[in-house]
Amino acid sequence: MLRQRSVFGAVAVAALLVLATGQAALSSIRESTSATAAAAASGGCGKAPTLASGNHTISSGGQNRSYILRVPASYDNNRQYRLIFGFHWVGGTANDVDSGGTDGYNWSYYGLRKLADAANNGTIFVAPQGISNGWANSGGRDVTFVDDMVREIEAGLCVDTAQIFSGGFSYGGSMTYALACARPTVFRAVAVYSGGNLSGCSGGTQPIAYMGIHGLRDGTLGISAGRSLRDTFVRANGCAAQNPPEPANGSLSHIVTYYSGCRAGYPVAWAAFDGGHDPGPIDGCNCGGWRTWTSAEVWKFFTQFTGGDPSPSPSPTVSPTPTPTPTAGGAGAIRGVGSGRCVDVTGGSQANGAQAQIYDCNGQAGQQWTATGSSELRVYGGKCLDVNGGSTANGATVIIWDCNGQNNQKWRFNGDGTITAVGANKCLDVPNSATANGTKLAIWSCNGGANQRWTRT
Repeated sequence: MLRQRSVFGAVAVAALLVLATGQAALSSIRESTSATAAAAASGGCGKAPTLASGNHTISSGGQNRSYILRVPASYDNNRQYRLIFGFHWVGGTANDVDSGGTDGYNWSYYGLRKLADAANNGTIFVAPQGISNGWANSGGRDVTFVDDMVREIEAGLCVDTAQIFSGGFSYGGSMTYALACARPTVFRAVAVYSGGNLSGCSGGTQPIAYMGIHGLRDGTLGISAGRSLRDTFVRANGCAAQNPPEPANGSLSHIVTYYSGCRAGYPVAWAAFDGGHDPGPIDGCNCGGWRTWTSAEVWKFFTQFTGGDPSPSPSPTVSPTPTPTPTAGGAGAIRGVGSGRCVDVTGGSQANGAQAQIYDCNGQAGQQWTATGSSELRVYGGKCLDVNGGSTANGATVIIWDCNGQNNQKWRFNGDGTITAVGANKCLDVPNSATANGTKLAIWSCNGGANQRWTRT
């Protein structure tokens, strides 16, 4: 991963003096006046592609601008693809975002490209290059540049025009915020990593799905800057005002909160972490890298908007809960993607403290889990899947216990197949990616691995 800490502060302060609020008209990109408008195929659908992966140059605002494009290897011109923009930080480059820097493919497009490939998701990625490696957006020139790229990509490739997203770190986050303000009917959702108001905000009154990620100890763009950006869309999206929880200083952890009361289809998520100016913080250490939790959280946020439908399930109302819990209903098994085995109670025991494990799926009572409206996973009727002792530590064991409504018995099913322990904000995990019968389950920092992904059967 490439991070330019040494120059962020000075450049960020200087950039505050060149805020731009102008914008050019977006004449040939579609307009949307309804939050529930059906997805439309772009002009490139059903035609031979005129763009391919690699470097591209485009004339914009009287200048030659450049961007890097990543088209899926199995591109099908009859399939509508999600389009994700990744904006670099000050001093960074489009190549840094596209290549993943020192972390390579694992961190390409802030880790989203790897997740898209793993899901066979069908996503086109684009990394624009800023003037002087920044995003001052003077006179709205960078918003116009985005307009021109969207126009060119939609004409040359098959894009789901209701599935366009943006993410960026630091100055790139500021540019993403500017797009959220200026182009809310073009972009479905955005993720701002450690951003500030450096690229302007022309608009900011219309709703757009918004995720903000920021460190408590950010010495370059303080967390108050991130809160201010977030609050723009708390208001625009009609969310209920609240003070979302944030981790304690020194905890080296993170908390993700989804605001309640937001307009249907326009959630606001706030991910605060105990750390500095970093797009890839890792729980439990003062370090960063591709093993961060941010990739999975942003991917989950973006991919909740599926099938061209701009109205996902309503945002949950309890924080920190990123996605709705499964609907209460009948019992069923939970099968591990990596192991092919089911969540099971050791020895078929019904005693408090019996450990959860993986075992060959057999349909017996110890493998029948009911998701309740209280976010519980019940077995045997009155026992709940429980994080032992309410621990939040990596490796804490998972047991069954009399249902008591506490947070260590609440679980959240996520769009990427992971299951999060709400109290610890960590994922149900098969340690060391084991596949053997009898392997005891634990919680661990979410990483999206096959040993943390599950399916209901």
